[in-house]
Amino acid sequence: MAGSPVVYTSEAMRAEKRTVAGSSVLAAMAVTVLKLTVGFTTGSLGILSEAAHSGLDLIAAIITWFSVRVSDKPADADHQYGHEKVENFSAFIETGLLLLTCVWIIYHAFERMFFHHVEIEPSLGAFAVMFFSMFVDFVRSRALRRIAKKYDSQALEADALHFSTDIWSSGVVVLGLLFVLLGRKYEIGWMRDSDPVAALIVACIVVYVSWRLARRTIDALLDAAPTGVRNKIIAAVSNVEGLLEVDRVRIRRAGNRYFADLSVGLARNVTFQRSEQVAEAVTDAVHDILPEADVIVRSVPRAPYSENIFDRVRAVATRNNLNVHDVSVQDLDGRLHVEQHLELGEQLALKDAHDRVSTLENEIRAEVPEIASILTHIESEPSTIEPGDKFIQDPELERKLKAAVDEFPEVLDMHDIELKRVRDRLYVSCHCTMPDDLPLSRVHDVQTELEIRFKQIAPELFRVLIHPEPSTDNRR
Repeated sequence: MAGSPVVYTSEAMRAEKRTVAGSSVLAAMAVTVLKLTVGFTTGSLGILSEAAHSGLDLIAAIITWFSVRVSDKPADADHQYGHEKVENFSAFIETGLLLLTCVWIIYHAFERMFFHHVEIEPSLGAFAVMFFSMFVDFVRSRALRRIAKKYDSQALEADALHFSTDIWSSGVVVLGLLFVLLGRKYEIGWMRDSDPVAALIVACIVVYVSWRLARRTIDALLDAAPTGVRNKIIAAVSNVEGLLEVDRVRIRRAGNRYFADLSVGLARNVTFQRSEQVAEAVTDAVHDILPEADVIVRSVPRAPYSENIFDRVRAVATRNNLNVHDVSVQDLDGRLHVEQHLELGEQLALKDAHDRVSTLENEIRAEVPEIASILTHIESEPSTIEPGDKFIQDPELERKLKAAVDEFPEVLDMHDIELKRVRDRLYVSCHCTMPDDLPLSRVHDVQTELEIRFKQIAPELFRVLIHPEPSTDNRR
């Protein structure tokens, strides 16, 4: 599919990165030797400065080759975030080497300009070596840049930047040698001193490159977030449904890999499963900005502004790993009274169950001080499968139940009646069709009244379960 990211195997990536880094080492070695030979032969400070520059490039290329081999190692017990930081450290060392080059070049350039003049002898070989060097630098910088972009390698990108600036600095040296020849031919004094001037220009180019590398390298080593990425992530994550706030976003980079750490606020009464779904949606939003990033999402419970008293009561119960239901709140003479149902394990002793409920009620009062009193109905939560008999048939009881349903105009139809006996107790279940627009509160009232009516007709009934259905889902 067009526009889809290309996935490379780890082995293919490592082989290609190591190959281009190794080729860069060989090329840097050859160019350095040639420049040194011609520099000492001609006495040109410009060529010698270029040789020193290329010598440090050789060291940088070796460091890059080493860092690429190490950084591609997978994470282990001692390096949980992998080894990619080695690439950033490699770029930091290259920056220091480049600055040392500048100091050496500037010192000797000023010495030749003001204290110790040296006559140089430009030769055809010198021009040939410099043009050959520019060609080699062009080829290898292009190859390095292609692989660096392909695999987002900072070490290879730094190498490519080095060698691309070598082309310009070599061109400046060639121009300086050409001015020396012209100065001799036409006896122009200032042109004879153009070689150390060219060396100074080379030093300025190196300082510029060093500054660019230093900023990026130090940012990477200090875990600075990429410019603008944090705001983009906040904007993308803020659109995730169910999120109340983006509390914290932290981003760091190691080599070609990003790590994102986010803290987001969720309603405190959401379930664990729902919070996991939101975390996955947040991760997807981050991946839209930073593909393949390692994302960690921490959810923090928050009280939403729209939270009512029922939500606040349930939130306290959820915090205690309890689930209350049938919560009822009455306003009597300006004072709020709460009634609620709570299921606890059927094997729990009454004293232990009552203590847990008392603790819960005290926390609810502290959290919601406007509540005057709380009454909790304790129910046993079944944890065993009850052995039962087969379904039974009782046409007479079914006829009585259907007759009772006719007393309720909201019930349009009753069907799928099932009777079963469990531990000598009679259970009945049925489906009742009601209007689509009937409020749920009224549906609950009808179910409760039907249950009471059924037990009046048949006192032997132990449990009644009524399943309501909308009329549109039960058209026959």
